[in-house]
Amino acid sequence: MDLKSKVLFITGASRGIGLAIALKAAKDGAKIAVAAKTVTAHDKLPGTIHTAVEAIKEAGGEAIAIQCDVRDEEQIKSAIAKTVEAFGGIDIIVNNAGAIQLTDTENTDMKRFDLMQSVNARAVYMTVKHALPHLKKSTNAHILNLSPPMNMDADWFAPHLAYTLSKYGMSMCTFGMAREFRAHKIAVNSLWPETAIDTSAIRNILTGDVKESFVAARTPEIVADAAYWIFTQPSDACTGNFFIDSTVLKGTGMKDLSKYNVDPQATPLPDFFLGKPPKKMPVKKAPAKIEPAKDAAATPAATPAAVPEKTDGDATKVTAPAKS
Repeated sequence: MDLKSKVLFITGASRGIGLAIALKAAKDGAKIAVAAKTVTAHDKLPGTIHTAVEAIKEAGGEAIAIQCDVRDEEQIKSAIAKTVEAFGGIDIIVNNAGAIQLTDTENTDMKRFDLMQSVNARAVYMTVKHALPHLKKSTNAHILNLSPPMNMDADWFAPHLAYTLSKYGMSMCTFGMAREFRAHKIAVNSLWPETAIDTSAIRNILTGDVKESFVAARTPEIVADAAYWIFTQPSDACTGNFFIDSTVLKGTGMKDLSKYNVDPQATPLPDFFLGKPPKKMPVKKAPAKIEPAKDAAATPAATPAAVPEKTDGDATKVTAPAKS
């Protein structure tokens, strides 16, 4: 089984893991809806829905660019309608868009709490809800959520409860929908990387020692290759799983995963929610303080850079601002 002529609707597909999944499917001749927010090139964060479409076509697939904020129900409904109009249906939904802020309860503004819930858990539920009539018509329908297995170690909750709630909300959608849609033979699975994944979003946001540490990461292609295997399984036999990318690939007989390493000599860092939490989370360094000009009104010291409100793609791992 391959993905020739299969229709994929991928949120956050303008870059990173979402784009890698799209390009992998494109090699089979898949048809892909690139649903993301970025339409204008950014100096430090390359990739738009338009450049993604160009890359998909060059790889052998068909594609349409759809500007879409996954928080907006009308935009989701419109994006799904445009996909069906262009390609005749939908076979696969990939819920990849994500938002993150790794702060504790006291330091998490409700605006940020709502953002993570909206982009992560709510968007998964809403996208699937409106795509469901079309998935029911597919001969091998799949829903894939980029979310972790639910590790109930309290130390994965305490430092960043709001973020964990939002990601586990995605995973709970996998758990419940797999059972709910079983009668329709619609597969619902989660996929999570075993290690840190090197993306342009991470490179743009992280600085100093943290940024340098991402040479100890793998490329997005490892997630894409694992996703491809999932999509090519019979939907009635492969559902309700919380897959780890490396485990999937090793299960296919692949023994050496070093080709995915950014630095072949480095041991990749483990990702969030797998095993025991680290004793210390990586911290983004705060910018240097701005000195006021002589005889001028004092300029407030620069505060640590804010976490982006939303990422068009894989959840960018950014920690709480460094304390001065």
